[in-house]
Amino acid sequence: MRDNIFQVLRAVLAAVIFCLACVLVFSLIIQLFSLSSAAVKPVNQAIKTLCIAAGCLLFVRGGRGLIKGAIAGVLSVVATYLLFSAISGSFAVSALFAAEIALGALAGAIGGAIGVNIKRKG
Repeated sequence: MRDNIFQVLRAVLAAVIFCLACVLVFSLIIQLFSLSSAAVKPVNQAIKTLCIAAGCLLFVRGGRGLIKGAIAGVLSVVATYLLFSAISGSFAVSALFAAEIALGALAGAIGGAIGVNIKRKG
């Protein structure tokens, strides 16, 4: 049980760190190349989804990969929402937040399911 909690927390932390790093790189690309602001939301959502899947893929082990991954995905969405809201100074929840949570749970579940089925060396 304790190991499962730590796996989920490590996956969440990895997803948040990956997401923050990727969003920072993307914001630099936007500044350098003067990209349209219309691309920001879809790209940020894709970044968040891929980072959640990667965090779960790397840190979810043992059994119940779908469940642990889905929980990590939901927690990652909430954590990144709180982090980016604190950075922007705006805590507005939109109707799309539920869809974002569902997408995070799905990405986490997929990453977790793959992560538990990968044969590890060692």
